[in-house]
Amino acid sequence: MKSVTVQDLVNRFSLDVLAGQSGLNRKITKPKPYRPGLEFVGYFDFFSQEHVQVLGRKEINYLHTLSEEERNSRIGNIVKYHPPCFVVTRNQEGLKYLQKYCEQEGIPLLRTPQKTSVLLDLMDAFLAKAMAEEIAIHGVCVNVSGIGILLRGKSGVGKSETAHTLIRRGHRLVADDIVVLKKISPETIIGTHNGTSREFLALRSIGLVNVSRLYGRKAFQDETRIVLDIQLTKWQDNALNNDLELEPKFVEYMGIRIPHIEIQLQPGRDVAGLVEAAANNWYLRQQGYNAVEDFMSRIQNEGQPGS
Repeated sequence: MKSVTVQDLVNRFSLDVLAGQSGLNRKITKPKPYRPGLEFVGYFDFFSQEHVQVLGRKEINYLHTLSEEERNSRIGNIVKYHPPCFVVTRNQEGLKYLQKYCEQEGIPLLRTPQKTSVLLDLMDAFLAKAMAEEIAIHGVCVNVSGIGILLRGKSGVGKSETAHTLIRRGHRLVADDIVVLKKISPETIIGTHNGTSREFLALRSIGLVNVSRLYGRKAFQDETRIVLDIQLTKWQDNALNNDLELEPKFVEYMGIRIPHIEIQLQPGRDVAGLVEAAANNWYLRQQGYNAVEDFMSRIQNEGQPGS
């Protein structure tokens, strides 16, 4: 099971450590941060104890209204479940009672100036990516006019060269050779690099090039949502290369279907231009326009009276 430590959280969001320093190596194994509410009145049937516990103004103000005896009881009931950590938002003060229990139990008590809603969104996105199911595949990932595309094909077919041409036309490289795919929701996959290959593109006969150094920082981005899978294959003379493909094709990664097309390569063919066309065509489909349906409709209307 993938996890991050509380220290990772502290580093990522520049959190102040108020108590529980010894517990910074605690593991966080659940992505969504949780705001305890009913737990403060003693209802723990559905307590998300493995999640980061975020205490906003509402929770802290409620604790301040309690008597010392009640407050100690409510806090004591929660800390005995040993959640990974508590994060207090808006730099709220008057937390000695929380510091006392967190120090005793070795549970990090953290604080941030961020608003609760902002922190929840940022932390949710960070934890979702950090803990996402992932696979690594051989290919190239590019962002073409804001559209994430996975280029696949056998070694030497021209994936990196196609990516290089796209970069020169103003598009962006995400990953070359090894593409890491992360499933961050039931419908969303993002493509990224493995860290080592960041910004590098391998071109046959040339070698490694750093696209950011060569073409500027706009030639690269860290990640992109994958919405189109393109297979580059060698040209086959006996294949039907002008197929209208009425039925869309898909490929599946980690249970998520991604639209798939095949582009056959031939000397002199503008493959990068075809990738751009595929990206723009995908965008038009998202807007509700389908060129094949439009074409077939025109054919049907030609034989009707008055056409």
